[in-house]
Amino acid sequence: MALSAEVKAGLATAAATLAVGLLTLNQALVGVFYDDGLYAGLATALAHGLGYVHPNLPALPGAVHYPPLYPVVLTPFFGLLSVHAAAIAAKVLNALLGAAAAGLIAWHTTKTERHWAPAVLVFAAAIAMPVLATQTVLFAEPLFAVLLAVAVIATDQQKSPWLVGAAGALALLTRSIGIAIVAGVVCFLLLRRVPLRALVPVVVPPVIAAIAWSLWVAVHRSQIDPALALGYGTYFAHLSQAGLSAIGTNVPDMSRPLEGLAFGWISVRWLYEIVSLLALGIGLFGLALSTRRSAIGFVLIFYLIILAIWPHPPDRFLWAVLPWLVLAWALGVIELVRRWPRLRVPAVAFGCLVAGGYLYYEARGFSGRWWDTQARAISANFAELLPIVATLPDSTVVATDDEALVWLYTRKRAVPLYLESFRGSEIVRPTAEEHRAYLDRMGVTHILLASSSSPSAIELRTLIGAYPKILAALYRWPDGRWLFVVNRGQ
Repeated sequence: MALSAEVKAGLATAAATLAVGLLTLNQALVGVFYDDGLYAGLATALAHGLGYVHPNLPALPGAVHYPPLYPVVLTPFFGLLSVHAAAIAAKVLNALLGAAAAGLIAWHTTKTERHWAPAVLVFAAAIAMPVLATQTVLFAEPLFAVLLAVAVIATDQQKSPWLVGAAGALALLTRSIGIAIVAGVVCFLLLRRVPLRALVPVVVPPVIAAIAWSLWVAVHRSQIDPALALGYGTYFAHLSQAGLSAIGTNVPDMSRPLEGLAFGWISVRWLYEIVSLLALGIGLFGLALSTRRSAIGFVLIFYLIILAIWPHPPDRFLWAVLPWLVLAWALGVIELVRRWPRLRVPAVAFGCLVAGGYLYYEARGFSGRWWDTQARAISANFAELLPIVATLPDSTVVATDDEALVWLYTRKRAVPLYLESFRGSEIVRPTAEEHRAYLDRMGVTHILLASSSSPSAIELRTLIGAYPKILAALYRWPDGRWLFVVNRGQ
C-alpha cells in the first residue's frame, strides 16, 4: 500500500529532525539551565517514593511551581539509571518528542496545502539553534510541542473532541501556559459556530486537570519559603509582585528573538529596524489569517498575550511554537502575493532575504556548536566544583547557584544563593539582613560561590560587608570561586 504524500512528508520531516536531534546530543550535566535540574530532582523524588517534592531543599517542600507531567515522564529514567545515564536517556526522549511534533505538523500542513513546502519550513524551524538548545537539556518544551500539535490537528481535522480535551489537559499539566491551547481551541470552535454542547469534551478534561493541580498547589504552597517565591513558589507570586509592568517591555521585545534568527547579520541599525518591522507586519497578517484556517491561530494569540504579561524575557517560550510561527509568517507572504499580484517580486525577494539570513545563522550555529555552548561552559565549571562539595558531611546545606545540579551529583541539600523579587518592573535584591535571615531559616552550613562575576557574588559581597565574620574560607579555586563555611552566631 503506497503512502500518501502527506504521510511521506510527515515521516521524512520527523526522520530528518530526529537525525539532527541525535547528532546534537551533549554530555552536559543536568541542571545547567536551572529548570532542567529541578525537573530531574522532582523525577528523582518521585522515583524514590518521596512524593512530588523538591528533594534538594531542607524539609522537602511540595512542588507548586512546575506542573507534574514532565517529571512523571522522567521518573523511570531517574529511578532505574545513574544520573548521567538518565540524562542521556531523557535527552534522547526529547529528541524523539521534538521529531514527533515536527512530523505531525508537517503531515497536517502538507495534507491541508497539498505540497511539501510547509514540511520544509517545519523542518527548518525544528532544527533552529535555540530549539536544539532547549531540546538537548531536560526542558518540557518537546513534550508540550507534541501535545500542542495533537490538540490543534485533532481540532482542525474534526477528530474526537475528547482527544482534543485530553491533549489540552495534558499540555496544561506539562506547562501552565497550556491554558492558551484550551482557550484558543474553544475560540476557534466558537468561530465555526460549533454547538455549545460539543465543547463539553473539549473543556471538561482541562478543567479537571486545572482543579486537581490547583488543589495540590493550595495545600502545599505555604511550604515554600517566601524568599524562594519566584523560583519555587506559584506563578501568582510573579504576577502579584510584578503586576502588569512587563507589558511595556515584553510587547516591543516579543519579536526580537525571531528577528535575530534571520536578520542578525545586518549591522546597519536603521536597515535592521526596517526589515524587522516589515517581517513583523507580515507575521501579524499571517497570524490573523490563520485564525480562520486553524485552531493554532487563536492558540498563538493567547500564547503571546500570556508572554506579554509574564515578567520575564519571551525568548525561551517562543521556541516551543516556532514551527507554527514560521508557518503563519509564510501564510502572510503567500496571501500578500495572492491578493496583490504586483507584490509578487518584492515579496519573493523579501522571503529570499529571510531564508538566506536564517541559513547563514544556522550555518554559523552548526559550525560553532551553538546549541550547547552555554551548557558546556557551565558543566565544565561545576565539574571542578562538585568533587569538593561531595566530600562535605551528609548534614551539609549549601547555598549556591544551580542548586538542583549540586544536589543531583553530590546529594547534599542545596538552596539558592541568589535571591530576587519584583517591585513592579524593578528587580529587587534582598538586604544583608534579609539574606542572613534566609540563610538561617534554611539552615545553611556552607556557601559555594561558583562564579566571581555572577549576581550571586554581588549579593554575597553585600552580606560579607554587613557581617564580616559570617564566613570562613574552606576551599579556593582559580578565578575567584570559593567554598565557605557559615559561622553561626557571627
